Amino acid sequence: MPAMNSPVFAQGGYRPADAGHLYLDYEHLGPASGFTDEIFEIIDRIPLFEDMTRQEVECLCRYMGCYGAPRNASLLQEAEEGHFLLIILTGGVDVIKRTPQGISMVAEVGIGGMLGEMSLIDGAYRYASCVATRPTDFAVLTRTALNDIFVDHPRLGNKLLLLLLQLMTRRLRDTSNRLLPHLGGITV
Repeated sequence: MPAMNSPVFAQGGYRPADAGHLYLDYEHLGPASGFTDEIFEIIDRIPLFEDMTRQEVECLCRYMGCYGAPRNASLLQEAEEGHFLLIILTGGVDVIKRTPQGISMVAEVGIGGMLGEMSLIDGAYRYASCVATRPTDFAVLTRTALNDIFVDHPRLGNKLLLLLLQLMTRRLRDTSNRLLPHLGGITV
């Protein structure tokens, strides 16, 4: 990994080894460090960044790549192995799940939304598919890049991991609260 003050970082050239094969059919917009100002315009809509300083977000952006996808593009595919998360920068995404009854809409995700964080952590297969509902730009953080952050910037890595844990805990609580009325007879 190059030093933060090296020419590679100055040019925004860092790409983790596992990022090269992602989204070959979509437009590679470059490193997220080239979109720092745009990210700061929507930072209040990105839960992962809510407790980060500008300097921390700028550092994190150096480890992410940005892509552009057309309407109806599949960004994540249910049952595929995952090792990265997405942050929606423009556009929107439908999260859909195959069930025995057919395809079910799980959620609509807009600007600032994050997808794939569980697979980033555990590497398990994707729970659902994600399809762009309009032209969509998104940032990608891979597990390799996350590991590089832990080595290069341990305080930022630990903070990022804690924020991911808080976000996933919040989502688990929301899911539990939505399911509770359907469990009938169970008291908490």
